[in-house]
Amino acid sequence: MATIKIILRKNYQKKDKTFPIVLRLTKNRKTKFIFTGEYILKKDWDDTKGLARNSHPNSARLNNLLLKKLSEAHDAALEIETSHNKSSVTIIARKITTEDEFDFFKASEIFLENILRRKKFDQHYNQEKRLIVFKEFLGCKKLSFTDLDVKLLKKFEAHLLYERKVSPRTVVNYHMLIRTVYNLARNEYHVEDSNYPFGKGKIQIKFPESEKIGLTKEEIKLLEGVSDLSEAQQNAVNTWLMSFYFAGIRVGDLLKLKCSDFKDGRLYYRMGKNKKIVSLAVPKKAKMLLKQYTSRQEDKNDLVFHYLKGTNLNDHNKVSIRVKSITRNLNRRLKMVAEKLGIEKKLSMHIARHSFGNISGDKIPIQMLQKLYRHSSITTTVNYQSNFMHREIDDALERVIDF
Repeated sequence: MATIKIILRKNYQKKDKTFPIVLRLTKNRKTKFIFTGEYILKKDWDDTKGLARNSHPNSARLNNLLLKKLSEAHDAALEIETSHNKSSVTIIARKITTEDEFDFFKASEIFLENILRRKKFDQHYNQEKRLIVFKEFLGCKKLSFTDLDVKLLKKFEAHLLYERKVSPRTVVNYHMLIRTVYNLARNEYHVEDSNYPFGKGKIQIKFPESEKIGLTKEEIKLLEGVSDLSEAQQNAVNTWLMSFYFAGIRVGDLLKLKCSDFKDGRLYYRMGKNKKIVSLAVPKKAKMLLKQYTSRQEDKNDLVFHYLKGTNLNDHNKVSIRVKSITRNLNRRLKMVAEKLGIEKKLSMHIARHSFGNISGDKIPIQMLQKLYRHSSITTTVNYQSNFMHREIDDALERVIDF
């Protein structure tokens, strides 16, 4: 016999600090959660009774609604169990409620809140923007999972490619997001698999090859020797060079470096992306550049660069927003410098990492590059560095046509 209980799903929390109220359906040690569409603050919920406390402004109305849903669920479960020889939590869940009551965008809200709980603010920002684009394409605020099929995703793909003019790699990012939200609904709730639009013969997610182009030695020397720049432009160039000197340290990590992170000729810092501790020797060129900035600071806990000065570094969300704004400004100034120097490649903070890869080429053992890039897997390093290792291919081409 299946048991059904009203509970507060405490592993998901919205921005307003409320949690979703769900029906928990259990049978044969298997569990399904049925979304009620209601949210409540933790302080207003009575775990023992499975109902809202009197402190909730509409407790009576909400409790009547929840008890009605519970009663309907019990009736549906009883009907399915008495009329079928075999029943499962999935079959009972489908009988209790339709998928339309827990649509794609309700699932996406839970997905976004889960990202926030992990303090992945950059990821939350990007995924939220993609969901807004998807919602604008649909022209509605609700999308049932039965309507989320291959045909719809193909139309959305065409919209992205030919109307929004995005790259094929960006289309893959959208498909991955939609698949992740769909999988959340499949795994955590009762959404069935029969209409699942991903997989063989449907929407298959394949990463297109991306072009990674870095600066050459000659172009970097131009940056190192540039003069007659505004102070803001020179600071942008110095920031870029500092990233390059430390094997392409990411801009978010670079802007948060403190004077105290440099000890005994080494840089020690924790990567924002994967929280790894990194230790690198300070190259001679970096020492000369650092001296210009660290000599101005009065306290060892002062930031090396001034960009995040006055920002509460413990407020990760604000830091994330500021880093995006600062990066845009840096990239705009770097573009001006590139035009001045006649560098035709797109000069941005991110290309510092590609430039290190381009110059290292196949000169450095791949295991050493893995350590410099701080990659968890050597496969990642091999795939990344393959964008810059051309010597053997170029030599082979020359041998064939040199006659």
